[in-house]
Amino acid sequence: MCDAEGRVDPKPIRLVAAVSRNMGIGQKGDLPWNLPNEFKYFIEKITSVVEPGKKNLIIWGRKTLEPFAETLLPLPNCINALLSRTLSSAPEYVHYVCPSMMDAIKMASTPPLSENLETIWVIGGVEPYAEAMKHSWCDQIHITDIMEDFDCDTFFPEFDRDVFKLAKEFPGIPTGIQEENGIKYAFQVYQRDVLFT
Repeated sequence: MCDAEGRVDPKPIRLVAAVSRNMGIGQKGDLPWNLPNEFKYFIEKITSVVEPGKKNLIIWGRKTLEPFAETLLPLPNCINALLSRTLSSAPEYVHYVCPSMMDAIKMASTPPLSENLETIWVIGGVEPYAEAMKHSWCDQIHITDIMEDFDCDTFFPEFDRDVFKLAKEFPGIPTGIQEENGIKYAFQVYQRDVLFT
C-alpha cells in the first residue's frame, strides 16, 4: 500500500453500527427501528474530525448507501467511497467507486488523498464490516447495542471479543442506558491495540 515513492500513510479504520440483541442491522434495506437521537449520534461520530481541515473517508456498501443517498448526502467533513464491482461511475455525492475494501483502504492511505484524511469509517453492509474488521489497522468497533430483538434480514458479523475488548469508558461516548420511542440502547466501543506501520 504505497505510492510510487513507497510512502504509505496508515489511517485508523473504524466500524460503526446499531445492532439489535439478535445481531440484526437491517430489514428490507432499511433500519428496523426509529431512533432519531441514536441516528444523530451516528452522524456526529462519522463527521467529527479532531484536526481542522481534515476529512473522514466514509466507506459504504451499495445496499447501505441506497436508502440514504438522497436524504443524507452530502455529509460535512466527509469523502464518500462506494464499494461496487459493477458501477463504472460514481453516483451524486460519492467521490470514489472502489471495487473492493482493500482498494478503498489503499487509496485512503496513499498520497495525495491520505494527506487530507483523518479516519476511515466503515458504515456497512455485512461484507464491508467483515472485511474491515480483519484489517490490521482496524482499531475500534462502535456499536449501539439495541437491547431487544428485531425482525431483520441483515446481521452484523461476529467478531472476536477477546481481540476487540469492550471499553468500560470511552471519551465522548454517552454512558448508561438510553431510551427512545420505548427502545433501550447503550453506546459501546470495542477496541484493540494496533500498530500503524
